[in-house]
Order: sequence, then structure tokens, then C-alpha cells
Amino acid sequence: MKRILKVGGLLLLTCLILALITLRAVGLDPRDRAPGYSGRPGLWLSGELVTTPVTDWSFSDQFPTICIQTRSWYLIPHSVITNCVAHNGQLYVTSSYGATGEFPRDKLWNRSVMRDPRVRLKIGNQLFDQRLSLVTDPTEKREVLQSKAKKYPDLKPAPKVYVFHVLPR
Repeated sequence: MKRILKVGGLLLLTCLILALITLRAVGLDPRDRAPGYSGRPGLWLSGELVTTPVTDWSFSDQFPTICIQTRSWYLIPHSVITNCVAHNGQLYVTSSYGATGEFPRDKLWNRSVMRDPRVRLKIGNQLFDQRLSLVTDPTEKREVLQSKAKKYPDLKPAPKVYVFHVLPR
């Protein structure tokens, strides 16, 4: 009986490792929300890695959403889709919460960024290794949210919005 359990456990572990290797090779981008569908997070992002520094992020405004891959505490990447906005050539991403939401506890990607700010962004089919910094300056936050309101005029403002500044790694 012990031998069967050992063989079964080894087989299960081997299948899990092969599945993770396969997912790492092909990526697993998050799925966007569609009517009647809440979306789903992803794992590794796939695309073309850009290694040259970006000095002007205004090109990102042509994309309504981007993907962010964070480093989870359990060592498997966690990726989500979120809004982005270029403001004065700099890139910002936002995280919205309802009136009772608690930052960063209620969103895994926010907890991951607060623990380890290194992220991978996917804009179009391009990947950018960056880091995020929570914006605490009220003036900067207000200006970024004004730029966001211009980019997303149909988006209702959320009760709580947190803004992250995208910085080079």
C-alpha cells in the first residue's frame, strides 16, 4: 500500500511539474471581462520582451487595458488586466475598490506589488519589465485621475482608487 501511495504521489508531482513547464512555455494571459463573465487572472504573460528603456509612454493610450504580471508569495506569477493612463509621458496603472474594499488586502495583485514591486507589463503584444510605486502625493494622484477620466470618459469613478507609477526596474 505504501508503495502505491509513493508511486501515485510521484506521478502526481511529475504531472504538476510538466503542467507548470508547459504553462511557462506557452504563457497564460488573463482573460478580459466580457458581458456576463467576470474574467479570470492568468499566470505568465506571453509576448515580445522589450529591453530598451521607454522614455515616453503615451503610445499606451491607444490600448484600453494592459496586463500586469506580479510575483506571488507562492512563486507562481499572477497576472491581471487593468486600466492604464499616460500622464506627462509617464505611465500609471490604477486599482479600484468599492466603498468597503480594503487596500491591498482585497486584491492579490495589489498585495503582491506591495510585497515585491517588480512587475511585467503587457501592452499590446510587447512585454516590459518594470516596477510599480504607489502614488502618495495627492496632487500627482489627482492629475493622473483627471487624465484617466479623459481617456475613459464612460468609466464611472470608483469610491476608492489607488494609483501606481510605473518606473524602470
